[in-house]
Amino acid sequence: MVDKPGVDPAVMVDRLKLLADAVRTLPGVTGVAIELGEVVARAGRDGLVALMTTLRDDPRFAFEQVMDICGVDWPERPERFEVVYNLLSVSLNQRLRVIVPTAEWLPVPSVHGVWPVATWWERETWDLFGVVFSGQPDLRRILTDYGFEGHPLRKDFPMTGYVEVRYDEDRKQVIYEPVKLTQDFRSFDFLSPWEAMTSLPGDEKAHKGEPS
Repeated sequence: MVDKPGVDPAVMVDRLKLLADAVRTLPGVTGVAIELGEVVARAGRDGLVALMTTLRDDPRFAFEQVMDICGVDWPERPERFEVVYNLLSVSLNQRLRVIVPTAEWLPVPSVHGVWPVATWWERETWDLFGVVFSGQPDLRRILTDYGFEGHPLRKDFPMTGYVEVRYDEDRKQVIYEPVKLTQDFRSFDFLSPWEAMTSLPGDEKAHKGEPS
C-alpha cells in the first residue's frame, strides 16, 4: 500500500484488510497475509493468467501495472523457486505482491498477454534463475551472454563462474577460457590496520607505571 501524507494509519490498515479479504476470494489464491505493510498473496501456477487478468480488470483491484517480476531460490525445498510479481494500482493507490512456487522442470504460465512489459522481467528471471515461462515467445537471455553456462543467481552457482572472458589481441576477438584464479581464496579477519593495532608508537609513555 502506498502511504499518503496526512492519512490516518488506522484507515490505511483498514484498506489493507479490505484488499486482503477481496484477494482471498479469488480462484487460484492459496493464501493471503499482510506483511510489512503490504498485502502478499500466494497462488498456484494453474489459473495464474486468469488470476492476473482479474487483478488487472476487476475495479476492486485495478492493478494496471506489473512493476517487477523476480525470482527467489530456496534449494532445500522440493519446489525450489518462487516467482514474485509486484503489482501497482495507480488509480486506487495500492500494491499487491503475488508469489508463485515452482521447480526447474515446472513451467510457469507467462503473463505477457496481461502486461506486455512482463516479457522483460520473465526473460530476466529465466536468465538468472532458469525458471521457464510457458507461452513466452521471446525467452532469451537478457543480462548474460548468449553462450553463458548456468544461471548465476541460483545459490548453488559457483562464485567464480565456469569461464572467464577476455579480449585476445592476436585473434582480435573475445574468447572464453576456463577460470584461472590468480591467487587462492584466503581467510581474512576484515580488521582495518588501525583496528588490528593494539598499541601505537608513543603509547608506552601513557601506560608507563600501569600494572601489567
